[in-house]
Amino acid sequence: MSSIPSKLDLSTFPATYVLQAHVPVAELHDTEQHLIKSGAPLTYDIREARLVLGYISKPRRAKFELQAGNVRFKPIDDWDPSDTVSPDLEYKSPGMPRIKRRKLQDTQTESTTDESTASEHEDSSTISAETETEVEVEAEPLSQLSISQGPTSQTIDSSPPPEPPPIPYYPNDFANRVKVVNLQWLKDSVHLGDPQDIHDYLVYEAELLPSQSSSQTPEPTAAEPVPVEVGPGAEGKIPVRSSVTRGIVDRAKAEAVSKPEPRTYFSRASKRDQISTAAQHDFSNRSFASATSQNPRPQRTPLLHQTTSEHEEGVSGTLPPMPDWVSQKKVYSCERATPPHSPNDVFIAQLKEIRTARLLTDDRIGVRAYSTSIASLAAYPYQIQSTSEILALPGCDQKIAHLFYEWQTSPDHRIQAAKDIADDPVLKVLRLFYEIWGVGATTAREFYYARKWRDLDDIVEFGWNSLSRVQQIGVKYYYEFSLKLPRAEVEAIADVVKHHAQKVVDERIQCVKVGGYRRGKAESGDVDLILSHPEQSATAGLVDKVVRSLEQEGWITHTLTLNLTNTKRGQETLPYVTNTKGAGFDTLDKALVVWQDQSHPDNNGRGREVKNPNPHRRVDIIISPWRTVGCAVAGWTSDTTFQRDLRRYAKEVKGWKFDSSGVRERGSGKWIDLEGWADPRTRCKDPFEAEKRVFEGLGLQYREPWDRCTG
Repeated sequence: MSSIPSKLDLSTFPATYVLQAHVPVAELHDTEQHLIKSGAPLTYDIREARLVLGYISKPRRAKFELQAGNVRFKPIDDWDPSDTVSPDLEYKSPGMPRIKRRKLQDTQTESTTDESTASEHEDSSTISAETETEVEVEAEPLSQLSISQGPTSQTIDSSPPPEPPPIPYYPNDFANRVKVVNLQWLKDSVHLGDPQDIHDYLVYEAELLPSQSSSQTPEPTAAEPVPVEVGPGAEGKIPVRSSVTRGIVDRAKAEAVSKPEPRTYFSRASKRDQISTAAQHDFSNRSFASATSQNPRPQRTPLLHQTTSEHEEGVSGTLPPMPDWVSQKKVYSCERATPPHSPNDVFIAQLKEIRTARLLTDDRIGVRAYSTSIASLAAYPYQIQSTSEILALPGCDQKIAHLFYEWQTSPDHRIQAAKDIADDPVLKVLRLFYEIWGVGATTAREFYYARKWRDLDDIVEFGWNSLSRVQQIGVKYYYEFSLKLPRAEVEAIADVVKHHAQKVVDERIQCVKVGGYRRGKAESGDVDLILSHPEQSATAGLVDKVVRSLEQEGWITHTLTLNLTNTKRGQETLPYVTNTKGAGFDTLDKALVVWQDQSHPDNNGRGREVKNPNPHRRVDIIISPWRTVGCAVAGWTSDTTFQRDLRRYAKEVKGWKFDSSGVRERGSGKWIDLEGWADPRTRCKDPFEAEKRVFEGLGLQYREPWDRCTG
């Protein structure tokens, strides 16, 4: 930042806090000094702040920072998540034009306006005169305003007034609210010498909830600006910022006077936010709710107690030796072996119930946190005896330690949150909807809160025509899809798919059974198969040919999705920078289909004349080019958290982007050949050898499929 112009005045701004994330220490100190020299009321407690500055650009990150700082808040009904600061804004240098500047309308208006017109101009950051005898007051920089401004007997200059600068904020903007603003706002304000309009840099805003100590009296805000009435009569009230900080008594008197309604910056409340607000209301004060949804008194995590008998018996001395990944603090689950069964499975099962509740109640941060803790606990080879073991595990904190203590000391070995989840009527319905194939957690909440459905019959009776085709199939075969597949049936399905693939290409087609089957599960929810061929040209468009062949014989009854994304880009690895929306972990050619075994006793060669009694199954057929088949097998075999940590490890340790279609360098976007495809003499003989080379290329020890069960 450059030196501060003398006229920059932030003294009437509310309590301001600077986030430390992504801000170097030197720049953080420099930023705080600029705020202090500008008169801003700087605070080091985010719970006291009404203005939060930081290098962030996404509302989800802003909500996380508020939650991490124990700020009690709830979403605002008129907050539109699509109207946020551009992600590129934080990289703009001071003085450069900003991306999302709000255009200011001409301040010259007629001397008489109706109420609706005045309101419209107020929303456009303009101020119009109400009467001919009233002096027009403009929103000037803070240092140039005075509470003595008002009607005078002096002759009014008839020349048109200069165009006013944009208004940084309105006094009522921070009334019981907290705003998270990109730090570029301060840089531009310093560079230009005047406070800039904070709404051009606004990332997120929320309504503050009453503090625990006082549920009625609002917490005083440092140096809060007070509206000043200008002009004759009540109709002439215009909010003007005062450079004089009033005392507590004056502020209390001012609050008793009627004030103009706060300015509305977003005219339309999104349906998703309305649903989220309704969900938070439903789950407030529940033991399994996240911190932001507990209102008004969140439950605090009790302190963990140790008795003297524990020390006398030397419990800590009897603990087993910690595995290397614990002592070395390896945070990625792909760096350790996680078997399918753990000595702590009973405790882990209850954590999974809480994680599912967090998913259904739209707490994504909580879902990731619980997934990390569960993966660490599942990899621990000993039965946990004390909370000190929990705290030693990477990814486990005081919250998990407390839950273990509660589980360990309860008579029935049940966590209260897990009990509440099992008994909660709303969660039961949300889980029912979530288990419909084609319906995610967001859509399940929409079914419940927006459409007021309570069971499958409601969906069929009141909303069948509004469902997508995939959702209709999910409802139709709901109970059949919930049936598990034994290993023998998975193998039979794989044999049929491989036979048809070889029929449309040749005998060199390879078929790998991945997913839960390859991790050793006795039963699977669906079937995941990867097809590949040593010739690059053979896998282009292969999925379409295989599906057509299977449909002709009746094995596939419905094709839910048929994706040729990889074929359309020439079977190249996904580019580092892509415009593909929702690419996620996998961008390979694939077909998601409904399968039904055509062999049954009543068939007797009569084909489809007799109703097939076999249940419908879910089968995913994935096509991978041979050059990157190891990445595909590694990704589709591993459990969800293992997959996530493969991507995180590749990004944070190697500087690469890992995808089931291959690996690219993040700096140059160059494809990295981990599997030795470039030289025909070093090409892999089968997909399993290719998978091992991927682990080796990433610098990871190869983990057998049954050691990737992260839960």
